[in-house]
Amino acid sequence: MLRYAALILLILLIVLQIKLWTGSGGVRDVESLRQSVAEARKANEVLKARNEALQAEVQDLKEGRDAIEGRARAELGLVKPGETFYQIVEPATAAAAPKPPAQQR
Repeated sequence: MLRYAALILLILLIVLQIKLWTGSGGVRDVESLRQSVAEARKANEVLKARNEALQAEVQDLKEGRDAIEGRARAELGLVKPGETFYQIVEPATAAAAPKPPAQQR
């Protein structure tokens, strides 16, 4: 009788171990979930940094006139009254210069 009980317990232990290692919610699933959580945390950190930078820019645009002025100058080409605007054009290189059209014979 004791042998049968030990055999049944051993079989039960083997079945539970198989279930633990290969079944749904087992060790493999837990490890893949841990990896997914780690990847999500990394992505969240990147997004959090981006959000903080955007929030700082919004705050600066709301409160600071320097940021508005700088953005207007850079994006819209605006010039203050009394300022003189100078545009410096780099000479085109031979490779970038347009070629004259080929003449027909």
